[in-house]
Amino acid sequence: MTDWPLLSLVTFLPLVGAAFILFIRGDDKVVAANARHVALLTSVGTFILSLGIWLKFDNASADFQLVEKAQWLPQLNITYHMGVDGISMLFVILSTFLTPLCILQSFGSIEKRVKEYMVAFLILETMMVGMFCALDFVLFYFFFEGVLIPMFLIIGIWGGPRRVYAAFKFFLYTLAGSVLMLVAMLAMSWHAGSFDIPTLMGIPFPIPMQYWLWLAFFASFAVKVPMWPFHTWLPDAHVEAPTGGSVILAGVLLKMGAYGFIRFSVPMLPEATAYFTPFIYTLSIVAIIYTSLVALAQEDMKKLIAYSSVAHMGFVTMGIFAMTPQAVEGALFQMLSHGVVSGALFLCVGVVYDRMHTREIARYGGLVHRMPRYALVFMVFMLASVGLPGTSGFVGEFLVLLGTFRANTWVALLATTGVVLGAAYMLLLYRRVVFGKLEREDLKSILDLDLREILVFAPLIAVVLWMGIYPSSYLNVMHASVDKLISHHQTALAPKPAPVAEPAAEAAPVDVPAEAPAGAEAAPAPVPAPAPVEASQQTSEPQPQPAPGTESPVSPAKQE
Repeated sequence: MTDWPLLSLVTFLPLVGAAFILFIRGDDKVVAANARHVALLTSVGTFILSLGIWLKFDNASADFQLVEKAQWLPQLNITYHMGVDGISMLFVILSTFLTPLCILQSFGSIEKRVKEYMVAFLILETMMVGMFCALDFVLFYFFFEGVLIPMFLIIGIWGGPRRVYAAFKFFLYTLAGSVLMLVAMLAMSWHAGSFDIPTLMGIPFPIPMQYWLWLAFFASFAVKVPMWPFHTWLPDAHVEAPTGGSVILAGVLLKMGAYGFIRFSVPMLPEATAYFTPFIYTLSIVAIIYTSLVALAQEDMKKLIAYSSVAHMGFVTMGIFAMTPQAVEGALFQMLSHGVVSGALFLCVGVVYDRMHTREIARYGGLVHRMPRYALVFMVFMLASVGLPGTSGFVGEFLVLLGTFRANTWVALLATTGVVLGAAYMLLLYRRVVFGKLEREDLKSILDLDLREILVFAPLIAVVLWMGIYPSSYLNVMHASVDKLISHHQTALAPKPAPVAEPAAEAAPVDVPAEAPAGAEAAPAPVPAPAPVEASQQTSEPQPQPAPGTESPVSPAKQE
């Protein structure tokens, strides 16, 4: 327990900014400008404060750190319990890092209901950070589902022409799976008598119960990732969402499902996880190959990047369930990398959409002649998505494939085809949009990146190169927690030794002489240490019968 509630400050500071924005009054333009600046300052302050979590984090410890715990609903044994470990801490930083960039990007694209948009974004940031810090089932579920409300509003109010359809599809898909997760959480808490997540990680649930609990969690997390075939809501949500909404959706919200697998399914339900691993392998391979082929056929830039996200998240789920150190660390690293790279790619689409109001690939071509800075920025993120060495995308995919190869050679081999297909659709997109002749008249007057857009892209480029050149700065954070996770999983699956019955107390040996034939005299006391006679000889060899009135010809020793 820390004296300074750093996690609570990072979690709820955006709510303070949102409340302040609600009280802004005046002319519409003044209100919009003030709301933008308050939201930006609040989100930047939250990010700077969140860096204190990283500075105070002990990489050598696998336990939850910066823990805050207080009674919330004591009659129901529900607590306000917050903490981070090497698995969750970096996702808190990712959430606070992307939020101010999205708010800064919206300065040039959101013109209506600016005040409400900024409030929704700050509330969304609180829910995201709280979800990664929560260590109580009820608290986690509150934040996990609370994310849906502001994102539903962001898509439904500030989205494209089909925004209402996309918003409801997103909301209903994700909510339906979460209801089953709530049932599973209640069942686990009833069985263990606690809602505390670290406590539940140490409870050995019955194996038949584990299968049903695992399927209930899968119903929620598979939709959030999303895994094939539960991914159909994602392209619609991305296409209709405003640029900032797409960035957060791809950068953070998709990571919630994979985080759920690694936080709940794997450590709490180890036997069920091992049983369903081939099932996860199959869905992951289909997602990697199928959605990559679908991406090749897309004519809308946002849809292409949306389908590529499904393929990249297939590597994540495959790595998590391979349960080797390289694969799990690679999956976590890939989640972070994808959060930055996919978010940046949606920002690249937003740049040209704000100028031309179309995302159709065929409407572009030759942009390098008018937008050289944009072409350079787009190239960096395109190559990171492909997995070029020296960028963040290479490290994550390489570790996942290396670790999965040690667990299942064929799965790793099939997944490698996704790397080839990923290079194909991203290079094709870049060639069609950036290269070629500048033939369209409306493109001849298009403007290159301005200062605000450069300020948005510069930190993203720095992080992509930092993660690619110096990945150990991230891997060292998660190493101890991943080792503990794998050790716990292997211990749970290890064959249990059969119970050994306690040996009965040895009775003192008593020599019992063989029964004398009828009419014979009682045998004298046996001679100590007699020669052993096999039972088979005693039963198979007939004894000579003495004549009446005579002694037995067999000596007492022989009788024994």
